[in-house]
Amino acid sequence: MSLLKLGIPKGSLEANTIDLFKRAGWRISYDSRSYFPDIDDDEISCTLVRAQEMSRYVEDGTLDLGLTGRDWILENGSDVQVLQDLVYSKTSARQARWVLVVREDSPILSLEDMEGKRISTELVNFTRRYFDERKITVHVEFSWGATEAKVVEGLVDAIVEVTETGTTIRANKLKIIHELMKTNTQLIANHEAWNDPWKRQKIEQIRIMLTGSLSAMGKVGLKMNVAKENLGRIILLLPSLKAPTISGLYSDEWYAVETIVNGDIVRDLIPLLQEAGAEGIIEYPLNKVI
Repeated sequence: MSLLKLGIPKGSLEANTIDLFKRAGWRISYDSRSYFPDIDDDEISCTLVRAQEMSRYVEDGTLDLGLTGRDWILENGSDVQVLQDLVYSKTSARQARWVLVVREDSPILSLEDMEGKRISTELVNFTRRYFDERKITVHVEFSWGATEAKVVEGLVDAIVEVTETGTTIRANKLKIIHELMKTNTQLIANHEAWNDPWKRQKIEQIRIMLTGSLSAMGKVGLKMNVAKENLGRIILLLPSLKAPTISGLYSDEWYAVETIVNGDIVRDLIPLLQEAGAEGIIEYPLNKVI
């Protein structure tokens, strides 16, 4: 039997990835001491791998498929097949950003002011390339952790750190002076695996189900019955992925209307629909939108 080797990112993406696969139809379980999770699919084997290393193992064929950040693919310079951007957040499509950060009282105001300065970061290779391309000489050193503290204490002139909101940076009395890149989780495949017909079919199955599950996050379905004279008002109230589905009921004077909306607007929308003449309104959860 053919087997697809799947890498699950260990660390901050781990729980969300396992939850995403569950939504997509695969149950992954493992002992906290094991690096080889069980999955309820005999055609897939799983391995837990740090996101920082994932692209290297996918590139060399140790893994056929994996999930990791765009940042770590660029950091490693990995030659992999990028299949899909995956946004895990249920409430926002905000991407994480790698930014250049200094103390609030630092005289450094721009990239050019970094000439001859010292930077601490986990993203060493990318940061070096970034400054080299702009002909700015800097000393970049690897950070083993507590990166913000190093610039706060004056151990380095600046740091390159990942952030979504900048809250932690501001709380430490630091300021962002430049954004180096945006990043998000990506589904990546080994080129040979992608060119293998059986593996490609299996990878496509996973990709379709994962993206369908992500598309459904934060959305709900609405069904309702609407009298013919109220249909126009109801349609104007309904947001939809494309257009609401409308079908005639047994009576020519009534229609069944169905649509998909963001869950956070439902509490305001349903009373408006009822006021406009909708009856028998049903809200239901979604597992996938494909």
